[in-house]
Amino acid sequence: MNSNNPFFKTNAFKENNEVTHDAVIIDYNQTMTVSGTVNKSFLMIILLIASAAITWSMPNPIGFAIAGAIIGFVLVIISTFKPQLSTYLAPAYAVFEGLFIGGISAIFEYQYPGIVIQAVSCTFVTFMVCLALYKYEIVKVTDKFRSVVLASTMAIATYYLISWLFSMFTSFQPVHYGNSMISIGISAFVIVIAALNLFLDFDQIEKGAQSKLPKYMEWYGAMGLMITLVWLYIEFLRLLSKLNRK
Repeated sequence: MNSNNPFFKTNAFKENNEVTHDAVIIDYNQTMTVSGTVNKSFLMIILLIASAAITWSMPNPIGFAIAGAIIGFVLVIISTFKPQLSTYLAPAYAVFEGLFIGGISAIFEYQYPGIVIQAVSCTFVTFMVCLALYKYEIVKVTDKFRSVVLASTMAIATYYLISWLFSMFTSFQPVHYGNSMISIGISAFVIVIAALNLFLDFDQIEKGAQSKLPKYMEWYGAMGLMITLVWLYIEFLRLLSKLNRK
């Protein structure tokens, strides 16, 4: 049940023994369900879009975008250690992450008109394809599958971190910053790994529902899924911007 999404790598998704104890009467209305997680995911998307509209319409959204990214990251960290607070933190994350997404999208749209709707469309199509492949068991999440995706994601995170540190303190220009074929190839590879994360997230949510985890885990699961979708959308923006420059 270990997910590649770091947000899902928490003990909160272990089987809840309390609700299965003989002395406890299980109230299934108070346990996690797949449909409940889906509904909360849609609600978070609505909140994100509404929040993104604020920074989208600003003449200079960079300040709000940075603040939204920082606060959103802090909320994710808190939820990782305190998943029982996800009922409140998940909607707040959607709002602040929306500020970030709206600001970044406005900047990209100004440079490359039409790129946002393309990135949104690519993200939506990727999500639906992955969902269909998972639902009809065309792609099955096995231990080997998890291991490969986890290793790839850790490699990407390490590369991004090292590149960022080098670019800050030296004149080093990371290869993925340009629009060369290698840079485009790296972006395409990252998008594939981000998409594979969706399968692990679907599997984690389904297993959480089967284990009858507490109701607040629906918010936790929805928050984790949104983290992956935001990452996927940002990577599509980056890839499309490189293709537009070429």
